Amino acid sequence: MKTIKLLSGFALIALLFTSCYTEVVVDDYAYNDYQEPMSVNQLLNSYDLWYVDINETIGYGESPFLQMAFTISFRNGNLFANNNLVGIGSQGNGYGIQIGYYNAYDMILDIDHDIDGYDSFDVYQLDYNTIELYNPFNDTSYILHGYQRANFDYDYVFYDNIQYFLQEYEAWEKTYTSNYGALNEFDNENFLQFLSGGNDNSFRSSQDPEGTNPNNLYWDYSGLYGVNDVSGNMYLKTLTLDYDYFDNEFFELSVINDQRVELYHPSSGTVYEFTGRGYIQYLKVGQDINKNKTSAHKKRVQRTKKKENTRENTRA
Repeated sequence: MKTIKLLSGFALIALLFTSCYTEVVVDDYAYNDYQEPMSVNQLLNSYDLWYVDINETIGYGESPFLQMAFTISFRNGNLFANNNLVGIGSQGNGYGIQIGYYNAYDMILDIDHDIDGYDSFDVYQLDYNTIELYNPFNDTSYILHGYQRANFDYDYVFYDNIQYFLQEYEAWEKTYTSNYGALNEFDNENFLQFLSGGNDNSFRSSQDPEGTNPNNLYWDYSGLYGVNDVSGNMYLKTLTLDYDYFDNEFFELSVINDQRVELYHPSSGTVYEFTGRGYIQYLKVGQDINKNKTSAHKKRVQRTKKKENTRENTRA
């Protein structure tokens, strides 16, 4: 009887140990799937183009080369930018022109700009294709969105920023007037100029004879201009010329090509074509900028309200 009880006890203990045993399996796949964090160089090179969303800028300062560029690209230490809308998508195979050099390390980006010189930024990855470039010298952050050239919508950028396209020529010369439409005061205007810098919406007009060199134009009138969208048609805009001492002139604006635009004057039914004269390539190495012309200053203007740059605002 005692022997039976003893054997039963050993059996019970063995059963308990067996039931508590758990097999531990090492998942080699989990270890093999681990990836090292992406370096700042890998991050900057992960997209062909970084679109500078100027309206997302946070802070009251400015970094001139970012304020000018529509896109920037990082290519083996060389910094490229699309500063112009004329030729965007084709200039430099879509990268634009080289504007300087860069060095990236420890989530820091150092820039050596051809004109502006040295600048430095802290780099923060906000999501899979969005980065923040924070400039500690002016406490301002620029938000950039990454794209590959194959899926970047150059047309959208062009038509969303038509006001800057108009600024990329020293003057627009009237080269065609339709033989239909009522006579009107604008028939006498042969040149238009859209000024960059300042309030970014000033224009001038001249009645000098067609063929006059833009350097020799006398500007008869001035005022403010505005470009607005037409609902349902990305390619059609409206242009309003608000003369200082005269009535407004209203047009439907269509782009024919990178150097020619069509202005339809609804009140008279007249169609005009203007051709750009004196193309301004912003930051062309070796280019002397004439400060008396529209090329003196060029930057994209932030349309959203500026706000203080705090950690909560930029990295919430």
